Amino acid sequence: MKSGRRIALTTAVVMIGAAVASSGLPGAPRTAASPQGAATTTPIKHLVVLFQENVSYDHYFATYPNATNPAAEPAFVARAGTAAGNGLSGALLTRNPNLSNPQRLDRSQAVTCDQNHEYTAEQNAFDHGLMDKFVQSTGNSATIPPCTSAGTGVTPNYAVMDYYDGNTVTALWNYAQTYAMSDNNFETSFGPSTPGVFNLVAANTFGATCGTPDAVYGTVPACSTTAGAAGPAVAQGPGTVYSDNDPHYDVCSKGSTIAMGGTNIGDSLNAADVSWGWFEGGFGSPGYVPGQTSTYNPSTVCTGTHVNIAGSTQKDYSAHHQPFQYYPQTANPAHLPPTSIAAIGHQDQANHQYDLADFWAAAKAGNLPAVSFLKAPRYEDGHAGYSNPLDEQRFIVDTINSLQRLPSWSSTAVVVTYDDSDGWYDHVMPPIVNQSQTPLDTLSATGQCGATATAAPSGQQARCGFAPRLPLLVISPFARQNTIYSGLTDQSSITRFVEDNWGLPRLGGGAVEGDAGQLNGLFNFSHGAGMAPNLFLDDTTGEPRP
Repeated sequence: MKSGRRIALTTAVVMIGAAVASSGLPGAPRTAASPQGAATTTPIKHLVVLFQENVSYDHYFATYPNATNPAAEPAFVARAGTAAGNGLSGALLTRNPNLSNPQRLDRSQAVTCDQNHEYTAEQNAFDHGLMDKFVQSTGNSATIPPCTSAGTGVTPNYAVMDYYDGNTVTALWNYAQTYAMSDNNFETSFGPSTPGVFNLVAANTFGATCGTPDAVYGTVPACSTTAGAAGPAVAQGPGTVYSDNDPHYDVCSKGSTIAMGGTNIGDSLNAADVSWGWFEGGFGSPGYVPGQTSTYNPSTVCTGTHVNIAGSTQKDYSAHHQPFQYYPQTANPAHLPPTSIAAIGHQDQANHQYDLADFWAAAKAGNLPAVSFLKAPRYEDGHAGYSNPLDEQRFIVDTINSLQRLPSWSSTAVVVTYDDSDGWYDHVMPPIVNQSQTPLDTLSATGQCGATATAAPSGQQARCGFAPRLPLLVISPFARQNTIYSGLTDQSSITRFVEDNWGLPRLGGGAVEGDAGQLNGLFNFSHGAGMAPNLFLDDTTGEPRP
C-alpha cells in the first residue's frame, strides 16, 4: 500500500430536502457462527470499540497532517506523501462564514467548557446547510473553566469554532498516520450522547416505552421512579430519544429515566452465542478485583472517582452513556459482577454489562470477547467540561498499547470514534438520509428536516440525520496504512460491521444499519498485503516510544 494513499468512494452530493436512496450494497456472505463465535467473514476475530465523547472531526483534525509545533510541546511531523483530510484551509480559516474564524487551541488550553449539542441547537448551527451559525447556536459561555454558562446567545462563545492539532491530540494523529482514518463519518442523527450511543448499538433512536418530553419525542408515559428489573425484551414504544436521560434499568440513574423496547446488537450476539460485553469505567464498586467476589460491594457501585488534569474530582460512571441498561433484556440493573473471569463475555448474572476491570481480566486470561465496547471513566472520555484531550489520550494509548501486547492482537481491530460532536464546529454538511417533521426540527425550515412531503422512515420522527461529522479511526494489523478513507459512513456502520463479520441478521424495526456505509474500506484483508506494524505510544506526549 502506498504511503499516504487517500481512498474516496463516489458519493452523490445530496441537497437538503432531497431523498437519499439506499446504497444497495449487499451484506457480507453469511457464515454460521460457532458456539465461541469464531466463524467470521474477515480475519477479524476480536472487535474493540472505544466510544469516546463529544468531538467533531474538525475539532481534532482540522489541519491534519500539519501541526504548528511550538517549542517544548510534543511535535508531529508528517511523513512524506501523507494525505490531508477534508479539514480547514483557505477561506474557512481566514474568512469563515461564522462570527469567528477558527483558531488553534494550544496544548496549554486542553481544558475547555462544554458546548451546546442538543438536537435543535445543532440544526440551528447548520442553518439550512450554510454551516454558519455555530457561535450563536451551539457556543456556550464561558470558554474556559469555571464553566458558568450564561446560555447560548447571551455572551458569544467563539471557542466553539476552535480546534486542536497534532501537538495536543498527538496520539490520534500518530494513529491516523500509521493506520486508517475516515474523514467522511457522521453522527447518525442530531443530538447528544444518548441518541449517539443508541445509534451505535441499535442503529435506531426510536422505541422508547417511557420517558419525559425533554428527552423523548412522542406520546409515552413517564417512567416509574423506581429502577426497573432486567427481563425479556418488550415491543418498541412510540417514542424517539433525542436528548439525554438516564436508563430506567440502572440503580445508579438519577432524575428522569428512559426505557427502550425492541432489540439491539447484544440480542443478536446472544442469539448466535457470540461472546460480547459493554465495559465501562466505574460500573463496579471501588476496590473491586475481578474473580474475587469478596471485593465487590454492591452498595458502592458507581461511586468511584478520579481527578482530571485540572485538579477536578469527577465521578467515573455515567449512566446515560451505558446503552444496554435502557433495554430490559440486556440490562444489569444492580451492577452485579460476573461469576468468574471465565464467564466474562458469556451469559451469567452480569448479563454482559461490566466494569472496565473485567475487560482486562478477561484479556489477560486469554478470554477476550469477540465484540467489546469500551467506555472510559468520565475523566478520560474526552468530554469538554469534565474531561479533556490529554486525559483522554492516556486512556486511548494505554488501551491500545496493552491490546497490542496480547496474542489476540493478530486478529483484533480497534475502532476509535465518538458519540456526538459536543456542538464543536465542523464545516461539512452531511447528506440528510433520515428526514423528520416535528417542532424540534429547524434544519430546512421551521418544523422541518428534509422535504416537506417526505415522511420519516417507518413514521419514526425526530431522527433527523446524518448530523455532525465525527472522527473514526481503525487500528489493526489489517488496517490500511497511512490512509484516509472518504467512503460515507455513520455510527450505525459499526453495527453493520458486527452483523456482517459474525453473520448476524439485520435488526429491523426501523434500524438503519442495513443501508449504512461499510467500514471495509478502512481495512486491507488481502493475504498478500503487508500487515500494519505495531505502534506503541507514550501516554503523556502521544509520541512514538523509542
